[in-house]
Amino acid sequence: MQTSAADSAADSMADARAPAADHPATVIHRTLLIIGGAEDRIGRSVVLKRFVKLAGGRRSRIVVIPTASGYAKEVSEAYRDVFTRLRGGEVSVVDPKTRRAASDTAMVGVLDDATGIFLTGGSQSKLAQNIVGTPVGAAIHRAYQRGAVVAGTSAGASIMSRFMISLGEEGLTPRQRSSQISAGLGLVEDIIIDQHFDQRGRYGRLMSMVACSPNLLGMGIDENTAAEIRDGKAMSIIGAGAIFLIDARNAITDAPDARRGAPLLVSGAVVHTLPSGSTFDLEDVELTHFVERHPDIEGAIVPAQFRAARSGADRAAGP
Repeated sequence: MQTSAADSAADSMADARAPAADHPATVIHRTLLIIGGAEDRIGRSVVLKRFVKLAGGRRSRIVVIPTASGYAKEVSEAYRDVFTRLRGGEVSVVDPKTRRAASDTAMVGVLDDATGIFLTGGSQSKLAQNIVGTPVGAAIHRAYQRGAVVAGTSAGASIMSRFMISLGEEGLTPRQRSSQISAGLGLVEDIIIDQHFDQRGRYGRLMSMVACSPNLLGMGIDENTAAEIRDGKAMSIIGAGAIFLIDARNAITDAPDARRGAPLLVSGAVVHTLPSGSTFDLEDVELTHFVERHPDIEGAIVPAQFRAARSGADRAAGP
């Protein structure tokens, strides 16, 4: 059987369009680094060092977003210095002061080129106002989807979730309507995140949130501690503290009937306390692995004087 020139050409074009068997499609892994605030910047900087590594080390293109802070310039310079000390690559700053500014094509372009994005602490309400639902917010989503690591500390941690705590009373007892939620970026879908968790006694407000919305997991992150979440499922904990995870899906609560300010009944919630070395499956909500670690005190814990100063600055900036 003879093959015409046209048939041969068509076969050649089909071969060119077909994917090569020895060149499989690249698998993109999506990574979040969610930090409980007051991370060590002057010692071993375990958490921030991990961010720099995930962003690409010396070849990284890091974008700092200080919009939550009332001292954006100073905060940007501080993180530029620490990322440079940790042998990161290029560091840029994107700081939309208004929602209109968050439409700036130059800002969007910088984010579209980033390998790592870092949202600083301050007021999560400012982040919600100026970034969520804007072109800058969309660029953060695109960066995450293409494999750039997105990190946030304190307010920058809370904004990661679809629903975030924007205001709330501190304390151990969960109370009805003691907190307020706002829309976040939605990089984390079914978890509500709180930060400075142990240091500011935020157990009660996180428990009240999951009592009212039991489909959501509650995640409280200690200072100088981070949750590294890969592909929305596998979570590893690093740093000096722990992560407190509340699962109230099968709990009994009087949240629908309790009066404003009343202590809430929550019975049957499952609590996981996960220190550094824990690996947790967020889809199946179960521990998958644990390697006990004993970090040295000097390297793992931020010096007390530095932590006190940082904590005071964060309180002045907002919830």
